[in-house]
Amino acid sequence: MVLVAAGGSSGVGGRGGGPVQVLAFSTPEAPLWRWRIINYAGELVEESREAFPTIAAALAQGSKRLKVMDVVDNSVPASSYRSTHRSTKHLRLP
Repeated sequence: MVLVAAGGSSGVGGRGGGPVQVLAFSTPEAPLWRWRIINYAGELVEESREAFPTIAAALAQGSKRLKVMDVVDNSVPASSYRSTHRSTKHLRLP
């Protein structure tokens, strides 16, 4: 899968929660481009049903949809730190 991030929005008039991003993706099985809108936590907000011949067309349409939605993102990003540290001691040679 190929992902390319585009611009985002900070909610109503640039105020409010964190950024919501528009990205375009294509897969080998479906080589046409589609857009996705994701929130700061990486969760899918909306995805296009329509496919586009170019990445630029997909991003342009996704950006238009984002402006119409006027989304405010109040999600919390997933922590990259693991609170329960896993030991790899068993993998080390004696």
